[in-house]
Amino acid sequence: MGERYYLFKNKKGFIYLSLITDAYSRKIVGYNLSRNLKAEGCIKAFQMALKSRLYPKRPLIHHSDRGIQYCCDDYVQLLISQNVQISMTQNGSPYDNAIAERVNGILKQEFNLYQSFDSYQKAKDAVENAIISYNQIGPHFSCQLQIPQAKHASSNAR
Repeated sequence: MGERYYLFKNKKGFIYLSLITDAYSRKIVGYNLSRNLKAEGCIKAFQMALKSRLYPKRPLIHHSDRGIQYCCDDYVQLLISQNVQISMTQNGSPYDNAIAERVNGILKQEFNLYQSFDSYQKAKDAVENAIISYNQIGPHFSCQLQIPQAKHASSNAR
């Protein structure tokens, strides 16, 4: 699983989206939209991902960049408490977290999230609709043209 923030603009400032994406299926398994870059948004997204696990006994590796929200004590302790192996990029290159960058690009470009929203609620509704559509509608070449939801649910999942 990997995590990545990206931001939206609304009339009052910025809104930050934290995503947890399953690397095997490309399914977004956790997310949180926040008005700040504090670790709370990451923690809520990760907790959502934990609650939705289909294979809770299988080991997890969490991959992220070296953002302060991923390195803070609260977040690291949450990962450790769940026996999650921690993996972080070395130099901050987007190529080191290509899956997260690709998912961000798809959400922004194909699901029209790269825009200004009139309110937090409108941004939240757009994000929820985009994630549902991303997970349940679009097939991915990286998933042998399966949709992320189907690939994630397959008994072959790692």
